[in-house]
Parts: sequence; structure tokens; C-alpha cells
Amino acid sequence: MTAPATTKPAILSVDDDPGVSRAVVRDLRRRYGADYRILRAESGADALEALREMKLRGQPVAVLIADYRMPGMDGIEFLEQAMDLHPFARRVLLTAYADTNAAIDAINVIDLDHYLLKPWDPPEEKLYPVLDGLLEAWRSSDHKPVTETKVVGNRWSPRSSQIREFLARNQLPYRWYLADEPEGARLLEAAGADPERCPVVITSGGDPLVQPSDSELAERVGLTVTPTGDFYDLIVVGGGPAGLGAAVYGASEGLRTVLVERTATGGQAGQSSRIENYLGFPDGVSGAQLADRARRQAAKFGAEVITTREVTGLEVKGSARTVTFADGGTLSAHTVIIATGVDYRRHPAPGVDDFTGRGVYYGSAMTEASECAGHDVYIVGGANSAGQAAVFLSRNAHAVHLLVRADSLEKSMSHYLIQQIAQIPNIVVHTETEITAADGDGHLQRIVLRDNAAGTEEKADAERLFLFIGAAPQTEWLDGVVTRDAAGFVLAGPDLLVDGARPAGWELPRPPHHLETSVPGVFVAGDVHADSAKRVASAVGEGAMAVMLVHRYLA
Repeated sequence: MTAPATTKPAILSVDDDPGVSRAVVRDLRRRYGADYRILRAESGADALEALREMKLRGQPVAVLIADYRMPGMDGIEFLEQAMDLHPFARRVLLTAYADTNAAIDAINVIDLDHYLLKPWDPPEEKLYPVLDGLLEAWRSSDHKPVTETKVVGNRWSPRSSQIREFLARNQLPYRWYLADEPEGARLLEAAGADPERCPVVITSGGDPLVQPSDSELAERVGLTVTPTGDFYDLIVVGGGPAGLGAAVYGASEGLRTVLVERTATGGQAGQSSRIENYLGFPDGVSGAQLADRARRQAAKFGAEVITTREVTGLEVKGSARTVTFADGGTLSAHTVIIATGVDYRRHPAPGVDDFTGRGVYYGSAMTEASECAGHDVYIVGGANSAGQAAVFLSRNAHAVHLLVRADSLEKSMSHYLIQQIAQIPNIVVHTETEITAADGDGHLQRIVLRDNAAGTEEKADAERLFLFIGAAPQTEWLDGVVTRDAAGFVLAGPDLLVDGARPAGWELPRPPHHLETSVPGVFVAGDVHADSAKRVASAVGEGAMAVMLVHRYLA
């Protein structure tokens, strides 16, 4: 089916039984036809195609109604894929009495809003009250019509890759065009842009942005880049799981809260293709979905989420704690939570830095996944993030080579991931192996692998190399203010006490709280905290605990 061009919100029904499909649409049009576009499809594939078109055209979708038993793609599978396209749409599953267990399971798998038993006659009693409630919730939620942004660039351009990642991680839809292909060339010509000055971003309003900075792009595509106030109860620096957890709990407990993020919410976890050991998601959840839900949850409670603002300093000004931005601006609060997480360490092998963004990527670079189809892909790292990327990329790649310096994965990867990897035939684990060089003409084409056990080296053809090599905290902005360990991780609570003595300059009569740094009123949470667990659940927990300690400090 083809989605019609309209700005009226859509209600989409999917059922492979034409009789049932017509009956659903008949009842929907009778009640909601004046305010909503009522659409129907007879397969999940057709419905997904319509949803993709509506996504690109900026047409909002209010409710999705899918029959559970459909050949090829059942209702749960359809709704799971549809929620990635239209996360704000309310989801309803039509089931027979025998399928109620599946419907109940779907509440966790796809965050199902409701399930209806067939038949639902009379609709006035069994259908309309449910839909009325869902539509009211949809109208009052923080949903915005999705607009189409176009990115025109070159395949091996580092900045093109960065912009695509920026848009994807911020849950902003875009369409990618190669500058040397006909449609890309036509867009550049219409924008009056020089092909040599790519990437060019064309906003939904038709405004061309030539090689935009992250902050310029964020402002033009509707992200919030400026706080509404000058002083808050709580500033959270960093938008990973710990920062998002702190923002949710801070705002929900009445603190005027602002979260400041340099790039996009989610942190390293936000780039994970599938997190399967997070409480409450037995079938797993993508990092992007988890981050998006957390961000919306924080906003629902009133937290401000500011993106593309890099914090470069921290000052103590009496009872105020002031952060300084890279552009010279400042923001103050009674308290600060440092939740900046960690970055992947740079790989020291010759040539690797030369090809960053041109075949070499730090982290998952999910936007490159489609380019891996049919090719050999190399991943360096032995922790969960590397394992999750290997599992995800194995779906399309010819082979995924996981390179690990240790003699096994058991030392750094969760058991469930090791089991999954062992069962996927096109994932090859190379233990005691590392990369010693990278080479290519304009982009990555070859790498040199060293087998440390055998003491031998060999060359391998490779156009895609993903690096997950350890955690490095970016905490230089805290120099001279907050105490850190030799690796740069922030010390807090008992770790600050030496032979029972409080840290230098500590003037309060009490010792530091558990997550409180060497500066009273400044707390730490998540991976940037020294000796942290490096897990999503523990980071969220520390974010929540830090807010509890903020309340103690303010009291």
C-alpha cells in the first residue's frame, strides 16, 4: 500500500484477513474519520512500507493496530519493527482468546499499550473506549511530526559519517545521498552547493547547511541547545545511562534539573545494537530505544535536555557550582552530577588514525552497518560492546572477525554473549591477536594482523574496522578542582579518605557522601566513577543514588 500525502495523523490497521480488515477500518472511520486518516494493510511488509513513507514525509502516526496471527510476519514482529519507525505511536494487538499469553508477553517485548480480543463487538463498548484513551495519551505526549532531513556527502568522508551518526543517535530521521550519484548531484545543484564542500544537509524546510557544525545542525533540526534559565537545583553533565537516570530521578523528585550532553543522549550504551541483560527487557532492547525512552521520560518530568554543549570547566562560587562551556557560556546550580562516562581509547597502530571515519570507526557506527553486507568485517575488543556489535553485524556481513588480545573472551565478556557468539557460524574469534598496521588508498583497504601466540603476521583485506578498545575518561576539564585517580577516573566517598583523613580543602564537618567528590555538592555516577561496574544497570542505579545524596546535601 502507498501512504497518502497528508498531515492528518494516521491510524493504521494491519490484518491479513480482508473481511476483518474491512470491519476494523469501517468501525474506525465511523468514530475517528473526521480527525484521523484511517489506513489499512493486509500484511506486515505492506504496512511497514507505508510507515516508512509516512516517516519520510513527516506524517504522524497515532495508533497501530495489528492482528497477532499473520503469515510471514506476525503482529508482534510487525509492531517491534514499526516502533523503531514511529516510537510515539500507540500499539494495539488483536488476538484470539488462545493467544492471550503471547499478548501479555508482548507488553515487555514491544512495550504494548493494549491488546483486544476478537471479536470486539459492540465497538462502542470494547473498541472505542480503548482507542479514545490511547488517542488522548498520544495527543498529550511529547511527539513531534517527523521531518525529512537530507544529507548529501561522500562515502569515505569522515565528516559525512559524523553527521549521519549525530542524526541517528539523536533519533532524527534523515535520508542519505551520495554526492556522485544522480539524485545527490541534483540536490546539490538545487541547493547551489559545491560538491567539493560536502557534506551538505538540507533541512525539512529546504534550507541548505554546508559542512555544518554539530551545534548549528542541532539548532536547525529542532534540538534544544540553550537552557531556559541561568540557575538550577541540579546540573547533570553527560547523557549516558547514569546521566539520564539522574535526570529522571532529579526532575521527578522536584529538583529543577538540566542535563547537558556533548553529542547525543545514550552514551556508549546508546550505540549498542541489543542490550539483553537489562532488567525488565527479557527479549533485549537496543541502546537507542533505551536512551530515547529515558530522554522522553526525563522530559516528561520537566528536566531540560541540552545537546551539543561541551562542558570545559567547573568552578566553586560560594554555594553555587558553575560549569563553563566551550563557547564561553556558563551555567550554575546548587549541585552537579558528573556522568560523562568514558570514550574508547585511540588505537596506536600506524595508519589507524589516518582512516578514522574512512573505514575505521570507534564504537558501533550503526549507520555503516548496511555497507557491511556481503563483506568481511573486523572488530577489535573483548568486552560486551564488541560482542553486541559482532552479533548485530553478523546478520548481513559475510564474516565478522572478532580480534581479542586475551587468550579467551571469558575475562571480559558476559556469559550470555559468549554463548550467542559461539552459535553464530560467521563470527570468527581470533584470540591473542592484534592489529599492527592499517593501509589503503583514500580509505581503509588492508590491515595487518599479528598472532601473538605464534609470533606471525599476515595481511587481510578490510574496508570496515570497528574499535572497542577500553575506556578512557575525558576528565581534563576537572583539573585542579576534583580529585581523580592516575587514569583520570573521579574518586568519591570513602575512596577520598586517606587513613581516615578527609580530602584537602574539605571544610564540612561530615565526610563526603558515598558518590560525593572532593568538592561538596559535586557528585559522580556511572563509568567515569573510579572502579565502576561498567554496566548499564549499575550506571542507572548510581544516577538515582546520586540524586538521593543531592537531597541530603541540599537538606
